[in-house]
Amino acid sequence: MPHVAVDFVLFDLGGVLIELGGLASFQEMSGLGSEEEVWHRWLTCPWVRRFETGRCTPQEFSEGMVAEWQLHVSPDQFLEIFEAWPIGPFTGSEGLLTDIQESVPIGCCSNTNVLHWAYQSREWPMLGMFDHTFLSFEMGLVKPDMEMFEAVARTVPAATDRVLFLDDVGLNTDAARSFGFHSRQVRGPEECRVVLGEFGLPCG
Repeated sequence: MPHVAVDFVLFDLGGVLIELGGLASFQEMSGLGSEEEVWHRWLTCPWVRRFETGRCTPQEFSEGMVAEWQLHVSPDQFLEIFEAWPIGPFTGSEGLLTDIQESVPIGCCSNTNVLHWAYQSREWPMLGMFDHTFLSFEMGLVKPDMEMFEAVARTVPAATDRVLFLDDVGLNTDAARSFGFHSRQVRGPEECRVVLGEFGLPCG
């Protein structure tokens, strides 16, 4: 693939820079057949969208999820499982951001919530490295909605066709590509480095 000029790199967090540990157990609880099915239902679930746009409390979210998904756990148990999803930054994530930031500004665009972000931003200094931070619960917007990418494009210091977006969920990368960003589905910092190298950015 020929090198394409990129002036800004936008990262998803969970699954790309941060390891998620709860997806397999949630897939089992929900009875869905694949990770892609889980993500599709998750991203289109009204309760997830309410919570990750800051429009309901954690308790309302957990009660709604247990009822809608017919989960065989209590709302308190679900919330405890959900809070533990993010494990921590992948080995190599901070070094990756340092390398890229020497060439172009970087940002993160994450569907997240007040519970996860309060803990992560306190415990993981890496999250302070971004030049721009786009968080669904603060913006009232979520991926893969076009409105999220429109809001990002109005803020980042780059033309739409010079932004590279990296996410681990195909629904999100497809939507970003439709909007006009360069976009790739990746998992972990090593896959990020491969794609960044394709775009002519330093990849270690």
